[in-house]
Amino acid sequence: MSSRKTGPDTARLDRTVAEARRRREQREKSYRARALKLFPWVCAKCGREFTPANVAELTVHHKDHDHDNNPEDGSNWELLCIYCHDNEHSRRLDALFQQPASPSTQRPDSTYKPFADLNRLLDDTD
Repeated sequence: MSSRKTGPDTARLDRTVAEARRRREQREKSYRARALKLFPWVCAKCGREFTPANVAELTVHHKDHDHDNNPEDGSNWELLCIYCHDNEHSRRLDALFQQPASPSTQRPDSTYKPFADLNRLLDDTD
């Protein structure tokens, strides 16, 4: 018996990835179109206004960061320009990685006191 290892079925994998991308694009188109109809074309953070010529730079941000939570009333969305949207996600990532240091990992306070002998030095000059 041959113990040949068979590689992954790349054609099946390609079809699965293509289908997932197609579904995501359809989902995004549907909530993006609804959000653009519901809200004025203004960035909710910086206030920049958009026109049909530059509306591609306006993104739909999910307030709870769940891209599958798309209520009909748009209560989980806000329109953000690409810059503010990027900033919003960067701030969230930064918060995840910034944890307060535990007392055992904090450096001890400095014990150096530069002016400890100042009175003595001043008294010696008299």
